[in-house]
Amino acid sequence: MVGQLLASEGFATVAEIAFVDTDELASIEGFDEETATELQTRAREYLAKREAEQDEERKALGVEDALKEVPGITTAMLVVLGKAAIKTLEDFAGSVPDELVGWVERKDGEATRHPGALDGFDLSRADAEAMIMAARVKAGWITAEDLNPPEEPEAAAPAPAA
Repeated sequence: MVGQLLASEGFATVAEIAFVDTDELASIEGFDEETATELQTRAREYLAKREAEQDEERKALGVEDALKEVPGITTAMLVVLGKAAIKTLEDFAGSVPDELVGWVERKDGEATRHPGALDGFDLSRADAEAMIMAARVKAGWITAEDLNPPEEPEAAAPAPAA
């Protein structure tokens, strides 16, 4: 019943409940400050437990710790990547966005969607590319400066002929 009430108030995930301002929860009809605090405590405990379980699964799959340091990669993603045999920083750095977010192949007027390893994580192609490039920097394949080369000064316009 509480879950239905929270959903009707627009809460779609446990994380939203865990990190919303307590006053917002307390303002729901039938809730008070104590109820809101208890809901948030339980939501945060659930998320921490789930994170720990996923981290154990990541370790069991052999996904290295260094991959956790790539900005944008979550523990849930690490589990999925491990199942897709992407277990090291180098494995991830050698990926291409299509491998992560999927692609569409058109043949004879028909489109076939090929899923990526991280389908279901609401990851854009640009996000995937940024994560891969960050992994390449961490792996030492490129430098951060390679990603942001200095702008070349604009050439001066030739002087008009006299």
